[in-house]
Amino acid sequence: MRNISLILKQISRLLVIVVCFAAAGNTAYAQDPAKGEALFKSSNCGSCHKIDVRMTGPALGPTIASEPDEAYLIKWIQNNQALIAAKNPKALTIYNEYNQSQMSVFTNLSDQDVKDILGYVKAQWKTIEDAKKAVPAGAAGAAAADSGPSNVMVFGLIGVIVIAFLIILVLNRVIGTLERLLLQKQGILPEDLEEDETGKPKVDRLATVKILAKNKKFVFFVVLCSVIGFGSWTWVTLWNTNVHQGYQPVQPIKYSHQLHAGAMKIDCQYCHSGAYKGKNASIPSLNICMNCHKVVKTESPEIQKIYNALGYDPQTQKYDSTKSRPIQLLIFNR
Repeated sequence: MRNISLILKQISRLLVIVVCFAAAGNTAYAQDPAKGEALFKSSNCGSCHKIDVRMTGPALGPTIASEPDEAYLIKWIQNNQALIAAKNPKALTIYNEYNQSQMSVFTNLSDQDVKDILGYVKAQWKTIEDAKKAVPAGAAGAAAADSGPSNVMVFGLIGVIVIAFLIILVLNRVIGTLERLLLQKQGILPEDLEEDETGKPKVDRLATVKILAKNKKFVFFVVLCSVIGFGSWTWVTLWNTNVHQGYQPVQPIKYSHQLHAGAMKIDCQYCHSGAYKGKNASIPSLNICMNCHKVVKTESPEIQKIYNALGYDPQTQKYDSTKSRPIQLLIFNR
């Protein structure tokens, strides 16, 4: 019995040791996004990469999320040049895709450091993806409310005006009938009326209008319909000319201030030299765009428009003024 007790104690100790080593191993190889963020910034990764935007290098979020081989990512980040020299297919593909631009090597980073950076990127990418999926309550309704005057409202106003016109016609007939009945009651027959030059009874064609003009309720109704009709026409006309809050004309090149000044945090004066001092912010030249877009999102159709306007050939990286074409931007007040 004593031997059995000793054996059980030894087994228990071994199990405790194994569990401790397993826990230590998991702790050692776990990804720490907080440390990864610090390493990401200290290694200056943000100068060439963004989480969700392609810059000098690829957008890290979707790239890392789509790569199942973590060991390859670690080797690539630590020494991508070694993988390229070894003719690694994945390394050569991305190397050629970015015009054989050489990425810095980070041999100073340990495997755990790289894993922490990967953990930070994955966490940031998940946050961005969740934000895209989350639609604020009432956002759809707000968009619909700003999409323009409702067709139901416009047709409703037209219907009111048509009904008002029909009411006027009916009232006109009723008033005419009442006038004839009144004349008959007074014993005045059509043949007793004053005749004109042709021998026909002389009729005052403005009699109905004069009677209606004396009716205050009718005058108020006509004025009200006129104001509603004119106001509706003015509103629809101004809306169709895009005189409303949030109006942005369709420019020949799509540009997002939310991306450049917001997400990328580019200072306003980098593009608009008169933003803080002048009455107008001024429109930047396309050469300012080229400071970044010689290497950033070169495959974008919108960036290709800039290249065409400047006569720039991204393959030779040279300008040809004979091929340049000016871009006509639409000016508007915000």
